[in-house]
Amino acid sequence: MSASGRERTHAALVLNPIKVDAKRLRSALLSLSKKHGWAPPRFYETSVDDPGQQVTRTALDEGAAAVLAAGGDGTVRAVSEAMAGTDVPFAIVPGGTGNLFARNLGLPLLDPEKMMDAVFTGFTHPVDIGWATLTREDRSESEHGFVVLAGMGLDADMIANTRSDLKKTVGWVAYLDGAARSLPGAKPFRVVYQLDDGRLHSAKVHSMLFANCGALPAGIALMPDASLDDGTMDIAVIQPTGPLGWLGIWRKVWWDNSVLRRSRAGRRVLERRGRNSSIRYLRGSTAEAAMVSPTSIELDGDELGTAVRMSCRIQQGGLSIVLPAGHDVSRF
Repeated sequence: MSASGRERTHAALVLNPIKVDAKRLRSALLSLSKKHGWAPPRFYETSVDDPGQQVTRTALDEGAAAVLAAGGDGTVRAVSEAMAGTDVPFAIVPGGTGNLFARNLGLPLLDPEKMMDAVFTGFTHPVDIGWATLTREDRSESEHGFVVLAGMGLDADMIANTRSDLKKTVGWVAYLDGAARSLPGAKPFRVVYQLDDGRLHSAKVHSMLFANCGALPAGIALMPDASLDDGTMDIAVIQPTGPLGWLGIWRKVWWDNSVLRRSRAGRRVLERRGRNSSIRYLRGSTAEAAMVSPTSIELDGDELGTAVRMSCRIQQGGLSIVLPAGHDVSRF
């Protein structure tokens, strides 16, 4: 990519100093900018008070020709909120525990210099971003972006119960501990929801997920049909009945979605098998869910407290993502 005009010839790096090696990344971007004839880059650090939205807006106001986000899923989500709709090239430099958005994009997780170099030598591709409007118990509303998925119920409880010290030592595997802590006390709750057609549905669920993309670590396909650039949201209604119901969900997500669907013979097996009632997959560009009582919410692994209503929508092509030259986008 070439710089577009003299007034926009520098890159901006938004980084989470807790998650990444800030000194290494600063040095690498300085060197690459000089090599490719760009002005020196500018650096912006996130903080507890500003996880990335405001510093990204500042970077854009100061004329950044490209913005790089270096940190975990929370940093990427925050920066994405400010980048949406700008058409400014947006590069992800993985540095967290899950790196879910980077995984779904198929980016190199252990080579930050390669992603930085892509700003100058790669190309951009439009991908979707999701937006969730949360209504709190006091009827106040707030809107937040998400690039992977928004979840309510058990999914959010699992995130809340994941130990931060384990995340630092064993990475994404720590979420299994969070799941183990959450399952014994998990209780179903009543939710009324509607999709694009406006028809109301009522269900007793343990969780509902609204996804922009669906791949998890270890090759697990949570949402096997999810696409990053189709303008459509994939929704999972999780409603197991008893221990066998949870086994059915595990079989569906791990064995059916992540193993059988990858071969022609496996797909034939799935066609002959009946529908798994413990997990239902739906699709739509918008979705709205109302809960009987305040329910815990998470977006891309960030805890967002509780809400009594959540409305989600997809902004198609909202992000102009930087990819290395030759990167395969056919599986997006």
